[in-house]
This record gives sequence, C-alpha cells and structure tokens, in this order.
Amino acid sequence: MPDIELLKYLESYLTENRRQRFAKVLSQRTKHFTVATEDVYQLHNTSAVIRSCDVFGIQEVNVIEEVNSKRVDREIAMGAQKWVDLNRYNSAKTCIEDLKSKGYQIVATTPHKDDCELIDFNITKKSCFVFGRETEGLSDYVLENADCFLKIPMVGFTESLNISVSAAIILQHVTSKLRTSAIDWKLTDEELITKRFDWIKKTIKNYDAIVERYNA
Repeated sequence: MPDIELLKYLESYLTENRRQRFAKVLSQRTKHFTVATEDVYQLHNTSAVIRSCDVFGIQEVNVIEEVNSKRVDREIAMGAQKWVDLNRYNSAKTCIEDLKSKGYQIVATTPHKDDCELIDFNITKKSCFVFGRETEGLSDYVLENADCFLKIPMVGFTESLNISVSAAIILQHVTSKLRTSAIDWKLTDEELITKRFDWIKKTIKNYDAIVERYNA
C-alpha cells in the first residue's frame, strides 16, 4: 500500500505551482494508447517521438533495440524522458508479446493492403502504434504479428514522412478523439499515486535523505 502521508509530506517540498502542474499534467495522462519504435537508427528520431508522447499525454514509450541501441538524446527530447516511462526491449518478439499480454492491439503504421486511414481508426481498443526504421520500415515479425495497419493519407509526390512527424500526427489525432469520448482512458488512482512519487523523486534533491528523516 502506498504511504499517502509520506506522499503529502514529500509534496510539501514542492512549490504550489509545481504541485498544480503535476496534477494538471497527470489528469491528462493515458495508457490507453502507447507507442513502440523498432530499431530506429537516427537518435534524434526516437527522442522526438518521446517528446511527442509527452506533449500528447502518452505515459509509456516502448523502444525495441534489437539492432540499434542508443541513449536518448536529451537535447531533442527536451526533458520529456523524465516524465515518460521508457520500456526497453532487445527484440521485437519480446516487445510484441509483452504488449499483447497487457491487452494492447498492435497497430503497424505502414501502408498495407488491409490498412486503415487515420481518420477511420477505431479508438476504443487499447492500441500500440509501432514505428519502424527510417529506410527499411517495420520488420517482417512486426508486420506478421500486427492486429491492424494504419496509414496517414498523403497526396503529394513524397511517399512517406519522417517517423517522428508521423508519430506526432497520429498521436494528436487519436488523443484528441479520445478526450472527447466516453472511454475510460485516464490513469487509475494507483497509477496516479505511483507517478506522483516518481516525479517527486526526479524533482527533489536529497530525496532519499528526506524519506529517511521522515521514517525516523
């Protein structure tokens, strides 16, 4: 059981503005949708996707690093990595299996014969939007194990968008529809408390010493 009194004590170390900011941001966070990137080569692309997830209220990002393994570019992510939870996987298989065990449908973001256009996407199901490598796109494993395929309609000569741009467009659309729906998309009370503790720990200096004094 979380120690609510400890939580209140720790929050007393925050400014009123920061407490209100945390509450406001958390009220818009969701795990109804999540994102996965598969072996993205350019570091700034993964970092930009993480930033978009924070901007549009996506709490978790899943990073598959089967081929390419790199740290998050803090300058591009603009601190978003502090507030978004990163789940790292060393293979697409382990990532897809884990997400499906959590009730997510796998949405491959790629043109496909059975694809769905963004405007027609059904937001009612928990969904993970998977984005692939800059040149090769998604792996055969992801395509073979996807539950549906999603594309952004394009009418120009260019056939594809940068993955970070694609992620931003998709997330803005689906989260806007989600927030005007009757779907129960917000974090649970337990998840909210967990994130309050987590964000406070990332904000307060000498967090461990403060908790030790409280327990004493």
